[in-house]
Amino acid sequence: MPKLKTKRAAAKRFKRTGTGKLKRNKAYKSHILTKKTTKRKRNLRKATVTDKTNSKVMNKILPYM
Repeated sequence: MPKLKTKRAAAKRFKRTGTGKLKRNKAYKSHILTKKTTKRKRNLRKATVTDKTNSKVMNKILPYM
């Protein structure tokens, strides 16, 4: 089987945790921030774990991570 290429765009956006899950940053934090509450913006700062329904696709995209 040939070597697999890592999707570089995904590699820049995701990190693998110690238990093997994928960590990602939340969306909606780049612009139009005046109408969003302080609480909502504060919660968007925190990273979160990628949903397990996407794990099969993500493992194909990031084979060596």
